[in-house]
Amino acid sequence: MNPLLRRCWPLAALAALALLPWIPGVPSKLVLQLKDILIFSILALGLNVVVGYTGLLNLGIAAFFGIGAYLTGILTVSTFPFQTGFWPALVVATVGTGLAGVLLATPTLRLRGDYLAIVTLGFGEVIKFAIKNLENITGGSKALNPIPDPSLPGFSGPWGEKGYFYLALLILGAVLLLLRNLERSRLGRMWMAIREDELAAACMGMNAATVKLSAFAIGSALAGLAGSLYAVSLDQTGDPSSYTFNRSITVLCFLIIGGMGNLKGAVVGTFVLMGYDNILTPWIDGRLQAAGSKVQFGDFKLIVFGLALIAMMRFRPEGIFPSRRIHDTTEPCVGVE
Repeated sequence: MNPLLRRCWPLAALAALALLPWIPGVPSKLVLQLKDILIFSILALGLNVVVGYTGLLNLGIAAFFGIGAYLTGILTVSTFPFQTGFWPALVVATVGTGLAGVLLATPTLRLRGDYLAIVTLGFGEVIKFAIKNLENITGGSKALNPIPDPSLPGFSGPWGEKGYFYLALLILGAVLLLLRNLERSRLGRMWMAIREDELAAACMGMNAATVKLSAFAIGSALAGLAGSLYAVSLDQTGDPSSYTFNRSITVLCFLIIGGMGNLKGAVVGTFVLMGYDNILTPWIDGRLQAAGSKVQFGDFKLIVFGLALIAMMRFRPEGIFPSRRIHDTTEPCVGVE
């Protein structure tokens, strides 16, 4: 691919998405579905920092997603006395979830591989049951609602699907810019050095514990940011089933399909899988019903998804967009001052 085209096509894709809601004939339901995909792209980018860049298997990303959502709910709904508004709640949810990631990572930094995965999985289960059982704080299965719309100077009307779509698109663009700069920074090179060979990186003078802690903090903060957006766009925090182990595995599949350690891969993998589940499958079912068929494609969608995942692992295990640095031997050595 032409180098200029390779650099510019992500910006062109974001611009096309920005114009999509104004195209005549585009249903509002599609805009709503794309809004959810944009939010989950931010969540996938947070997991990509931990799993893709640093090589640490985190199976509890949905827990941080839920923490961000419930912090936003607690700070904004009328049930509690805070009622800070969305923007301060967004900041608190992002920073607070990042601190939660640090608290989880600090005692577990010596763990690797399956052991770390088990710890993060257990943390996710703890958060799920805490949300479910602390009804006085979280509302239990009823969720916290209603979460008020974000306030903007000179605008007091309802946001609607388009408003939340553009909010998610703007924040996704900012996250992509932030992570692109981090990827090219000294910290980003240290993350990837830890991923490739932690022992060699430590021998070069890196503090592996600090590097991994920074990855957990940033990845968790982005998950909390996505959770905050998810809650305000839903007008509620959602029930505890929205933040389970299944959600964490689904987000991990986004990275497997798109390509771990690649920003474009995380976003494209989210669009591919969520587009298949939320857009393509209902469309096929609608066409089948219109044709009078009694067969529902939705009954077989997981079979198709499983076969596609197996084929991807067999023929392109690096994903649609592999990390360019995995096999790049031209990168200079990472130095530590």
